[in-house]
Amino acid sequence: MKLSLLASGSKGNCLFLQTDSCRLLIDAGLSGRETLVRLASIGVDAETLDGILITHEHTDHVRGVGALARRLKIPVLGASRMLQAAQHVIGKAELIEFDPGSPFVFKGLSIDPFPITHDACDPVGFRIEGSEGCIGFATDLGIATRLTQEKLRGCRALVLEFNHDEQMLQDGPYPWHLKQRIRSRHGHLSNSEAACLLEEVLHPGLEGVFLSHLSEVNNDPTLAMGSAHALLQSQNICGPEVFLGCQHIASGVLDI
Repeated sequence: MKLSLLASGSKGNCLFLQTDSCRLLIDAGLSGRETLVRLASIGVDAETLDGILITHEHTDHVRGVGALARRLKIPVLGASRMLQAAQHVIGKAELIEFDPGSPFVFKGLSIDPFPITHDACDPVGFRIEGSEGCIGFATDLGIATRLTQEKLRGCRALVLEFNHDEQMLQDGPYPWHLKQRIRSRHGHLSNSEAACLLEEVLHPGLEGVFLSHLSEVNNDPTLAMGSAHALLQSQNICGPEVFLGCQHIASGVLDI
């Protein structure tokens, strides 16, 4: 199993996932051309992709979906309402619809799309399980619900949102209404909230954690990494390996 955050932030989000049966992108918020560049940078031939799995329809998650799906002749997998909302971006592509809360199988993977509280059409996180174990993917959370905690337990790898530092957001340049939206149950997790979520789902078999969707305005990579490492040290756990997602370059590759 291999994972890499090709891009992560408010300007574009995309994760590469490889298992023994399937190669997927989760979200495709970069341009199609830039996504191909990022894949090549980690040694992946885009022609080997099997599909694009979408969390929600916001531009930073779907910008390149249509172009990639048509060029590579691969399906786009998403919730029915989300696919309708993103139709103007996706265009003519093969679609595979799923219902949030209803697991399904794709290319040997059991994919469980669980509802989250972000301000979008049927937004979801994913628990994805194959013969090599499972990963959890949860960004744009708004809040970390009990359902989210349940779905992320027992994973070998996690992709978690560490969006903002609470003090930086409070003191930053965003207008008040946008600050309120980010803090709300329909917005994004702070570093401290994400660390609390990580504490809830931490277990000895967790091998990698990707810190994702960091705000370039309201966060600092050292603060996000500090929150994650402080939590791990407080639990006396040497692992998992921690990866930092960023906007302009692919992360390292977790190979487990």
